[in-house]
Amino acid sequence: MGSTPDLGPPPRRITVDVAQVRRLVAEQFPDWAGLPARPVAESGWDNRTFRLGDEMVARLPSAAEYALAVDKEQRWLPVLAPRLPLPVPTPLAKGNPGAGYPFSWSINRWLHGEPASADGISDPVRFALELAGFLEALRNIDAADGTQPGKHNWFRGGTLRTFDPLAERALTALDGEIDVGPARDLWKSALDVPWDGVDRWFHGDVAQGNLLLDGGRLAAVIDFGTCGVGDPSCDLAIAWTLLTADGRRAFRERLSIDGPEWERGRGWALWKTLVTCARTRGRADGEAVNARRVLAGILAIR
Repeated sequence: MGSTPDLGPPPRRITVDVAQVRRLVAEQFPDWAGLPARPVAESGWDNRTFRLGDEMVARLPSAAEYALAVDKEQRWLPVLAPRLPLPVPTPLAKGNPGAGYPFSWSINRWLHGEPASADGISDPVRFALELAGFLEALRNIDAADGTQPGKHNWFRGGTLRTFDPLAERALTALDGEIDVGPARDLWKSALDVPWDGVDRWFHGDVAQGNLLLDGGRLAAVIDFGTCGVGDPSCDLAIAWTLLTADGRRAFRERLSIDGPEWERGRGWALWKTLVTCARTRGRADGEAVNARRVLAGILAIR
């Protein structure tokens, strides 16, 4: 299987303020200089995001590692978008470093909606089927020349073994707080599940914040910074982190997921949830409680 890629140290993040965004736009896109700029309510982790007028959004990577995705999104989103059944971000312009900001950045068309939540989904099974239909369409796009897993997307679409050190550190931290035996057994089992080696397109971060709702229905999918071609099982983690039991069954059936891919997908959900549980241990807030709930669901027999 080759050597396991090194994730390296955590990214060194930078801050970006509205004044910088206004200067960048004025210097590089003077036709848009008069548009108001304001930070979005939920800016995200990888990018600092600002509304630009009513119909555009400026996305500025928060670290050098995340800036690696800018050229990829500019190249591939116009190719993917017409082949997908739901709206996705459309690049309108690519910005360059300036105004004290060191990376390339993007201006995309704004997509209306609110981030998905269990309470906001009006029909969990319909939501699961619509999401599965979107992912099926994405998987069926020609993967030739698509971007392989790498640092640009934190090795989404590659082997789960990349994340073994993270999972083991989380399990060690949680020892004594949860029964780590079943979690470790499930993780080790997922590491050994083979992939058929056929490249398919994947999103890479199918999470609540990247799924937009309108009237309780799935309306758009955003943030393709981790997209690429490879093993698409990384997109299945959402089955345990957001979908209901009925929705999860419908999701799997709609995508015709076989046993090995389903187990790899559960592995993706597991390591991410273990890391969250370890980071929030000792807390009793919503994030901590939800992470424990998700972990229990992952470990249950499905």
